[in-house]
Amino acid sequence: MVQQVRTTTGIQQQQEFVPPYPGSIAETGLKEGFLEELILKDIYLVNFALGREIAARTMLPFKIIEEILEVLKKQLLIEVRSSGGLADYEYCPTEKGRDRAREYFDHNAYVGPCPVPWNRYIDSLKYQTIRRESVTPRDLEVAFSDIMVNRRTINSVGPAINSGRGMFLFGEPGNGKTSIAERIVRSFKGHIFIPYAVECDGQIIRVFDSHNHDPVSAANYPRDYDHRWVRIQRPCVVVGGELTIDMLELQFDYGTKLYEAPIQLKSNCGLLLIDDFGRQRIDHKSLLNRWIVPLEKRVDYLTLHTGKKLEVPFEQLLVFSTNLNPSDLVDEAFLRRIPYKINITSPTEDEFKWIFLQYCQRTGVPYNEEAVNYLIESQYRSGKRAMRCCHPRDVVDQVINLCAFLQTEPRLSREYLDHACAVYFAAMGVK
Repeated sequence: MVQQVRTTTGIQQQQEFVPPYPGSIAETGLKEGFLEELILKDIYLVNFALGREIAARTMLPFKIIEEILEVLKKQLLIEVRSSGGLADYEYCPTEKGRDRAREYFDHNAYVGPCPVPWNRYIDSLKYQTIRRESVTPRDLEVAFSDIMVNRRTINSVGPAINSGRGMFLFGEPGNGKTSIAERIVRSFKGHIFIPYAVECDGQIIRVFDSHNHDPVSAANYPRDYDHRWVRIQRPCVVVGGELTIDMLELQFDYGTKLYEAPIQLKSNCGLLLIDDFGRQRIDHKSLLNRWIVPLEKRVDYLTLHTGKKLEVPFEQLLVFSTNLNPSDLVDEAFLRRIPYKINITSPTEDEFKWIFLQYCQRTGVPYNEEAVNYLIESQYRSGKRAMRCCHPRDVVDQVINLCAFLQTEPRLSREYLDHACAVYFAAMGVK
């Protein structure tokens, strides 16, 4: 459901989808046998457990847990060990229950938060799309507030985000392409709910990933939302040179009989960044061909090991970051499918100074404009090399580390800057 609020003009939809509370077994959307299997496996692993502990681990209402426990008792699969107080009991598996649990583990090894039906997950994506609201210049100014991004970049990135069709960020290394891409997701409105896992035809796909998903508090929501879902910040999934074609498909573990969601599923309703594009271990043309249908149709197709095909909305912003020119990587047909190619250029002298000032303030190093002018004259204006957005940060870090070694207060001086540049630029040559 979408949370609603009454206003003077009537009922209006709020911005966030909130999964409705399942008040009965039927409202979970799962078969009773599936829940029996999950709960028996949970008890088997811990040997004995209170009903409320089982409810906490499976994220199911205690009322539903009680109903399933009664069924398991009647089947002589569990027995009551003792009273736990508060109308609760401690349960343990019988010998018959242990045998049955081992059979269930042969089917799949999943225990934990109860999965959500596949169709409910798909429906949730429609309510939580990144295209729900347009991004404004102010949104991007806030998102990029801690890095230097000029107006021409904001005016290029904004329309690309609102198109939802993806973009190339290209240009010389060190100018912040990855930093810009990672901050774009901050401009997306609201948070989202995703399931810990989903169930489809008896198969279980794990969706929540603590590495890529950042939970946020749902304390301001009514207690009766479905706790099989976790509220998270809109995801920003980043993959680089380690990317392979297998990472874009459902990954089935023949040992546990479980699936891990591919990266585009984990980044749904957020951003997927293919960083350092063109440096992957696989042919980049094969990688791009994998995206043609999702970019064109806004749907992706995944295949279970049983052969069943699943259609899933492609509801994320796809961003390619590369030091290479896109026209050198892909053909014209693919470039048409990603109409936004944005060159992240090197900073001007004024922008370079601004970045220097911001990083000095962040690290507590007193800013010395005379020393920065000296740096620009000796290292850049002479034609030795081009300015890069990362240089102020890296040079200041070199000065901080040098001063820590010398046991002096960090400060910008010609002497310290010369030392920092001699070390930092030693292997970079002249550009």
